Amino acid sequence: MLRAVLDVADAVPDPARRSFLATAVGGALVGLLGACAVRGDERGRSGGDSGAGVLSARPADPAEQFPGPGTHALGLDPERDALLHVPAGIQQDRAAPLVVSLHGAGGDAWAGVALLQGQGDGRGLLLLAPASRGSTWDAVGGGYGPDLRLIDLALEQVFRTVAVDPERIAVAGFSDGASYALGLGLANGALFSRIVAFSPGFVPPGRRSGDPAVFISHGTGDEVLPIDRTSRRIVPVLRDEGLDVTYREFPGPHLVPPEIAEEGMSWLASDASG
Repeated sequence: MLRAVLDVADAVPDPARRSFLATAVGGALVGLLGACAVRGDERGRSGGDSGAGVLSARPADPAEQFPGPGTHALGLDPERDALLHVPAGIQQDRAAPLVVSLHGAGGDAWAGVALLQGQGDGRGLLLLAPASRGSTWDAVGGGYGPDLRLIDLALEQVFRTVAVDPERIAVAGFSDGASYALGLGLANGALFSRIVAFSPGFVPPGRRSGDPAVFISHGTGDEVLPIDRTSRRIVPVLRDEGLDVTYREFPGPHLVPPEIAEEGMSWLASDASG
């Protein structure tokens, strides 16, 4: 299986090849060690276990000043900070839905905001967009660590300043960010009710908690993370695990078409409006 992944990587053009190798080889190793890592049944455990991808932050009554509409740096890192995007109309006294939005390899927090802002603003979705410590997310290259801790700190800060509905928190991402969103969402089902993964590569290993609903999309012409080796393998395994998975394929390359982003956010908002 690993040999097959390396053969496919030879056909992937630079600069995408490095991202593909990190994701696909990681996926192959995870598959060899545990059926894409989604078969770990250590459900219901919590307590901020970073090695298992578990977050400890939880919504609470805000105790600090509401930041108001706009995109705000959280001040957690001088170079690769996390951003909170607050749409117009959000009010401190009314709990709003929150989406943690994760950029792809080589991206930053602004890429996470741009991924969903166009569809999220009209739906009143708060966006928390962290930046990975390195060129991509830690679990894609091996295991949860600094990126998970920064996301936990960012969530704690958001919960201190903005009223967030605990029943309407989701995690989303594109490419490597989609892989990380799957791992993070499955490890923290008690926090995230829904997961949106645009063109993921694999599911990082980690504990399982709860049963979040999942939306996955992938382009049939994707040459960076070929669909036959990624989403077409991921989706059946997740469904075999009993998860509610909505899956969309589209004719296109490694990107998020506007109509797919719109469908993903409509799917999220159908939960958020309830």
